Amino acid sequence: MTGFGSELQSEEIAGALPVGRNSPQRPPLGLFAEQFSGTAFTAPRHENRRSWLYRRLPSAMHGEYRPLAAGGVQAPPFADGVLTPNRLRWSPLPLPEHGADWLDGLHTLAGNGSAEEATGVSVHLYACNRSMTGRAFASFDGEMLFVPQAGALEIVTEFGAMTVPPGHVALVPRGCRFRMDVDGPSRGYVLENHGALFRLPDLGPIGSNGLANARDFLSPAARTEPDAPTQIVVKLGGQFWETALPHSPFDVVAWHGNLVPWSYDLARFNTMGTVSFDHPDPSIFTVLTSPSGQPGVANCDFVIFPSRWMVAEDTFRPPWFHRNVMSEYMGLISGEYDAKEGGGFVPGGGSLHNRMSAHGPDVASWEKASAADLRPQKFDAGLAFMFETVRPFRLTRWGHETPLRQQGYDDVWQGFSKA
Repeated sequence: MTGFGSELQSEEIAGALPVGRNSPQRPPLGLFAEQFSGTAFTAPRHENRRSWLYRRLPSAMHGEYRPLAAGGVQAPPFADGVLTPNRLRWSPLPLPEHGADWLDGLHTLAGNGSAEEATGVSVHLYACNRSMTGRAFASFDGEMLFVPQAGALEIVTEFGAMTVPPGHVALVPRGCRFRMDVDGPSRGYVLENHGALFRLPDLGPIGSNGLANARDFLSPAARTEPDAPTQIVVKLGGQFWETALPHSPFDVVAWHGNLVPWSYDLARFNTMGTVSFDHPDPSIFTVLTSPSGQPGVANCDFVIFPSRWMVAEDTFRPPWFHRNVMSEYMGLISGEYDAKEGGGFVPGGGSLHNRMSAHGPDVASWEKASAADLRPQKFDAGLAFMFETVRPFRLTRWGHETPLRQQGYDDVWQGFSKA
């Protein structure tokens, strides 16, 4: 099934979907009808997101939730958060030496806004080497965007399963139960969006084509699993809670609607750029946007820097020096980033430039780009991404104190000769 935000449907068993009504007195096959809402019932029609699930048992059939230690996971606002104007960079999260599933290996690095007030985002990192056996997870705090860097993810959701290798991304809606299966060591990034749901950006003067196309977003096919005892872990306000089911939560035989998990191959992003002069703003690389309520200002944008041709004449082609009212967390999926030559920004690592912090190319990148022969050339050296948000990021205590945080990052901008 394809189409971002479109009405989709899937059934594992023919005839499981009701015809002509969402909640008949007796749904087909003795199933239970359940509406899964991601927006208020009265949200405008073009923004309203909901799906109907037809399952073997109601999801309400569980016992009391009990508190569970959340490990390294938090939700904003952080009680001991650190807000800093300093430019920061981190080395990759090491792969675990002992068995750890995705939930065990999840750490919150930074965030902003308030999960309870449905604003802002959280940035998490994960490193794991085994599947989530016998348990499932759901975040009540926000939808989760997964960006694998090493190792493919098999994300089993109530709607079905998705395979998500590096170079692809996937999203699971707020409150949707899922299990993360892996085949060996895996590492990557998670953007948890507490605010308005991600959508495709408006294209403006670009016109009707370009950037990400709705038809390239793939949703899973309905698939049930055999019953087995399952621990359900949920997150609310950053606190973990658990309950137990005697059966599998992945028992949806059919579904239809426009609030669904999806995966997307970043290679299908149609990059736009200049064919005359000057470097376009990074907003031209926006895959998804979560509006803030202020026109043109994002709660969060998901931006990528993929393979592309660069042809601008008499133009400094890497990203220019700049200070920005938006705050930027950057990660690297593969290869190199064209504005960093020094080697500290590596796949699996990340950097943070908070609101109005001056940044741009390092000395080596600036010298190389300033002397380059400006013939058309293709940048094909790596794939980087950015989580850009209107609010400054506060670090968690772990994000501030972890030995992964590199010292001396400011040095990459030392050594320029005065004009």
